[in-house]
Amino acid sequence: MHIDVLKDKTLPSYSVLELNQAIGTLLERGFAPRFLLEATVSKSQLKKGHLWLNLTDGMTSISGVIWSSQLQKVNFSPSEGDGVLIVGKLNFWEARASLVVQIFDIRPSMKTVLRKFEIVKALLTQEGLLDVQRRRPLPKYAQSIAILTSVPSSALADILRTAKERWPLTKLFVLPIPVQGDVAGKIQSALCYLKDFNQTSKIDAVVLARGGGNREDLMVFDNENLCREIADFPVPVVTGLGHEDDLTVADLAADHRAATPTAAIVDLLPSVEIAVEHCLQRKNRLKDYFQWFLKREQQRLLDRRDTWRLEGPTIVVSRKKNSLMQRKELLKALSPYMWLARGFSIVRNSSGKTIKMLEDVSVKERITIQLSNGKVDSIVDQIH
Repeated sequence: MHIDVLKDKTLPSYSVLELNQAIGTLLERGFAPRFLLEATVSKSQLKKGHLWLNLTDGMTSISGVIWSSQLQKVNFSPSEGDGVLIVGKLNFWEARASLVVQIFDIRPSMKTVLRKFEIVKALLTQEGLLDVQRRRPLPKYAQSIAILTSVPSSALADILRTAKERWPLTKLFVLPIPVQGDVAGKIQSALCYLKDFNQTSKIDAVVLARGGGNREDLMVFDNENLCREIADFPVPVVTGLGHEDDLTVADLAADHRAATPTAAIVDLLPSVEIAVEHCLQRKNRLKDYFQWFLKREQQRLLDRRDTWRLEGPTIVVSRKKNSLMQRKELLKALSPYMWLARGFSIVRNSSGKTIKMLEDVSVKERITIQLSNGKVDSIVDQIH
């Protein structure tokens, strides 16, 4: 049996407008009002203030749009090839039956964040800007520190409270900066301002801080130009960005990386309690040293007094007298007169020379014989 479908009254009948309206109603009722979409941007184009994107997963694609009114509120401007995470809803235009994703918020995916991190890190590493040998030691007692962070913020409140507790003598210069979205240029401008400020008002270090958030929120600190500015800054830079597990290129370019903003100021400023303890220890060491010094000097004076006693005038004269007496006795013992007293004599020729050998005298020569108690003159009669 043949049925004419054109005359089948059980089938619903639509005009084009009615069909499109029915599709739109079906989408409104049967689809989530808002959803998350993970995709890759294959094309990005700005038309009449609206940003049109072609979103794909490698197999299928769909169009997306950020209206101009919303575009000013979005912190991330995607480029072709970027992985993104989108908050959006479906827009269906009945007039031409076209479907598009209306985007309320868009952020880089973790894949995009890590890819940019690796690219910038590799580039700056090749140039030597991330070499650990370039890192400078932090000042031991900083007199003035510049704080770059958002104002107001919990990170700044924690920094100010911790600085006051640890070392209230240090001056803090707070320079407000944006830390959300594509604000690398503004942070770089703040660093340039600090360079000029440092020429007139000397600062000892800079703290670049941002409170917690997702790793995607820290993508601004992977900016190449910003990291170059940090690496070449004239004073040590300390970063306290995000959480302990979050690592950015800025952390690698800085002179010191802290786990959190609070940890940054803790690492930079000494502790009052520890400083007081060190002072007490030094005081005790100086006290011990002075006691030891006084005892040493006292002993040295006692030793010198004993030395002076041994070297006093009376003792020296007595010692010299005894020495002279000993020498006198020695000379007396060695004197030729001692030999004369024992019966020996000294014979001299006419010229007064002592006669030691026969050759020293001749016959008929007048000689003198010295005895212990006098002299005898004689004439040589014979020489045997």
